[in-house]
Amino acid sequence: MTSSRRGSAAPWPAPTHAVAASVAANTTEVTTVPAVPGRERAPELSLTERPAVHRTEQVRKPRGRLLAVLVTARPRQWIKNLLVIAAAGAAGALGRSGVPLRVGLAFVAFCLISAGIYALNDCRDAAEDRRHPRKRFRPVAAGELPRSQALAFGIVWLTAGLALCFAIRPLLGLVGLGYVALTLSYTLLWRHVPLVDIGVVAGGFMLRAVAGGVAAPVTLSRWFVLVVTAAALFIAAGKRHAELVRTSRADAPPDAKGRRVMRHYTHGGLRLLLAGSAGCALFAYAVWAFQDIDGFPWRLLTVVPFTVCLLRYGALIRGGGGEAPEEMVLTDRPLIIGGAVWLLLFALSVHAAS
Repeated sequence: MTSSRRGSAAPWPAPTHAVAASVAANTTEVTTVPAVPGRERAPELSLTERPAVHRTEQVRKPRGRLLAVLVTARPRQWIKNLLVIAAAGAAGALGRSGVPLRVGLAFVAFCLISAGIYALNDCRDAAEDRRHPRKRFRPVAAGELPRSQALAFGIVWLTAGLALCFAIRPLLGLVGLGYVALTLSYTLLWRHVPLVDIGVVAGGFMLRAVAGGVAAPVTLSRWFVLVVTAAALFIAAGKRHAELVRTSRADAPPDAKGRRVMRHYTHGGLRLLLAGSAGCALFAYAVWAFQDIDGFPWRLLTVVPFTVCLLRYGALIRGGGGEAPEEMVLTDRPLIIGGAVWLLLFALSVHAAS
């Protein structure tokens, strides 16, 4: 269509049949704008009417091969392996000669083992991950890293981590093998068994603490072991609660209704498990903190930030969070501040004890 002024073309050419068909296929409603004399305007779409795929493409760009390999290793989740260092620190062993080196190497070894397991899991669960709103961006599921390469990296990382464990101490190597067996059996079997899947996830945290005690080597307090177990159950139950909230929404797509095991969970049952595990963790931590108080009670003061972090995490879970614990810990400001205060007081207590 041309303007009434000779020699000037209209800024919006008439749409072809192909463009009209594309608009009709990707939008549900077209908002028309009254024509201005001598000027034609194209239809404008509201934000809710524009295809979601365009918004996603604007936010996220394809990753390069090197970045895809790094993301497959999931360095954010290595924060869980800090439990290896915390276990030795809770026993007051970090001040001993040679202990920091052995515990530090054990931390690196479990990071390698974790990275290898993540890569193997991504190869196996690629089809399922593509139906998940967050996991579909993992490199293997997104097609940014070939499955064969992810498998090769996973085997190399896993082998290197186990070799390092055996080099530190043969008993630590056996703990590493137990962790690998437990984690892989969870992927193949236990993740489909209700309640057992939560217990196995908690068992993975427990083996990290045991690894820290073996690397030192020290004997871990039974109360510290109970704290780790109860807190791990709390985190694992929070993951299931968040998944249940997400998949039970009315607007959830039919192909994203969650795994089969989620059919056996209820909101009430998971909340009961959350309350019980949180109460047990707080009680056990308080008993552990009250033991062997000598001088200024630094360790006793750690009860305050520990309680605050526990309550804050519970509030986030009630709001539907918790499916990615490492993201909550690294992005929620109250958790970061509470964790920093706890770490400072905990370090002072370890220093005072040594």
